Amino acid sequence: MRDAYIVQALRTPGCRRNKGAFAQTRPEEMLAHVIKSVMDKTPNVPKEAVDDIMIGCAFPEAEQGLNVGRICGLMAGMPITTSGAIVNRFCSSGLEASVISAMRVMTGFCDVAMGGGLECMSTVPMGGNMPRPNPDWAKENPDVYISMGITAENVASRYNITREQQDIFGYHSQMKAVNALKNGLFPEIVPTEATKFVTKDGMVVKETFMQDWDDGIREATTLEGMAKLRPAFKAGGSVTAANSSQTTDGAAANLIMSEEACREYGVTPMVKIVSYAVAGVEPDEMGVGPAAAIPKLLKQVGWDLKDLGTKVKLIELNEAFASQSIYCAQQLGIDAEENWSVESDKRFLNVNGGAIALGHPLGCTGAKLLAQIVHNMYNNNVKYGIESMCIGGGMGAACLFELVDDWK
Repeated sequence: MRDAYIVQALRTPGCRRNKGAFAQTRPEEMLAHVIKSVMDKTPNVPKEAVDDIMIGCAFPEAEQGLNVGRICGLMAGMPITTSGAIVNRFCSSGLEASVISAMRVMTGFCDVAMGGGLECMSTVPMGGNMPRPNPDWAKENPDVYISMGITAENVASRYNITREQQDIFGYHSQMKAVNALKNGLFPEIVPTEATKFVTKDGMVVKETFMQDWDDGIREATTLEGMAKLRPAFKAGGSVTAANSSQTTDGAAANLIMSEEACREYGVTPMVKIVSYAVAGVEPDEMGVGPAAAIPKLLKQVGWDLKDLGTKVKLIELNEAFASQSIYCAQQLGIDAEENWSVESDKRFLNVNGGAIALGHPLGCTGAKLLAQIVHNMYNNNVKYGIESMCIGGGMGAACLFELVDDWK
């Protein structure tokens, strides 16, 4: 089987649902812009070489429905011959889409493909516009439809993750993101045009502006302020808005090529996709998914947990909630504070903050984190990195990337 290489990966900023910069921006415009930006960053690759665009979306309906993978490709100026599709694995949709495109390259079905993700939570709410759980199944098996916030509370109570631990973890996520923003450590962000509608002289008019930063980052966050917040999902619980991921709008895309295509078009790849794993866990504690998926991934390549932090020196573990991130880190043996603290120069877990600060645009997040880890590996000469996340319904996903540092 052939190798699949990521040659470019970009994302829009992640902006807060309803209150952020993209609240009135069409999701197709965000995705089309980032697809076009990826192609602009790889000018040697002709657009007609791209065989397919696979896009992840957790709730592909309304403005982000009707196969935006195909629609947004055309909006971005891709030729008619470039096809497109949508894939849904909830929180891992963007990663799943990217891996499917990589698999097509690996099998020889194509030489150039694109992966990505999209979610505009200001437009399509969590759960979609018309959720319809199966009533008979739900009577006996309600957990598969359970609120994600309650799953986070279940993890906290079952595995003794305290409110203080969660708040400290969330605080460090914000401070790492603040540091990264101040020091220009988000090179994967492409400035994106945002839309807002305002009233002028009695008329509603459309205005646009450029957004180039994640607007959920809160520099003023303090542990004292976090401690004052009430539980968000359960009376007497420990999960709050400050130690949970932000619901967010965003899009991301990446270009994946075979070795033959890279050499034909004179492109130097950034990383190679080594392996990918998914795992199932109990739906009512879905946040533990990475603790199952990462060991499975490591076993596939002949490694084990001792390689985390030694051989694997960069990990993006999506912060759906602090409770599940802490538990997974504990189970993986990487929960020592020096591995994730903003003060530590040895940190390798969510080094520039996670979804608590940067947001979790559901179906986009897998592709968003891919862009982040690829650029971090490339810019810091990190040989191996892992991206992982928990997934609604009780799953986990994990992908291993290898830096291309010997291309000739």
